[in-house]
Amino acid sequence: MLLSSRSKEIVPGGRMVLTFIGRSIADPTSNDCCLLWELVARSLLDMVAEGLVEEADVDSFHLPFYSPYKDEVKDIIHKEGSFNLDKLEVFEVNWDASDNDDDKHFVFDKNKSGKIVASCIRAVMEPMLASHFGDSIIDNLFVRYAEHVAEHLSMEKTKYFNIVVSLTKK
Repeated sequence: MLLSSRSKEIVPGGRMVLTFIGRSIADPTSNDCCLLWELVARSLLDMVAEGLVEEADVDSFHLPFYSPYKDEVKDIIHKEGSFNLDKLEVFEVNWDASDNDDDKHFVFDKNKSGKIVASCIRAVMEPMLASHFGDSIIDNLFVRYAEHVAEHLSMEKTKYFNIVVSLTKK
């Protein structure tokens, strides 16, 4: 739907570049696409256990998110037919953007990293979460989320798998 909608707005020969999180492997149940959201779920379940959030509210919350594999992206572009795929690139980025693999002086601080990742995810998810659960839980939820992320990153350095496509309108 995105491609067909954009094709109506772009003149023939016009270009569009898209960047989004994807998966590094074809298996849609792999952790490289779902772990971020699993940690949000854990944070919500912590709040359920403490009586701060209703379990029914968590059960009824649906996150409209899908991380495609690069071959799926190619297939969708070709099947939709409005654009030529000029280039598709994939690259990985650390969950904590301040953790630069090339910086030999970087010192890992799990709590700082957890807060950085939580801030990024909060920017994306806060409107959906607040709409469903109310504004009152948001600060508490993301404090918990930062803690879960910090614990995860202290055990495993994790990366986003990004897909970038450059398209030209036919």
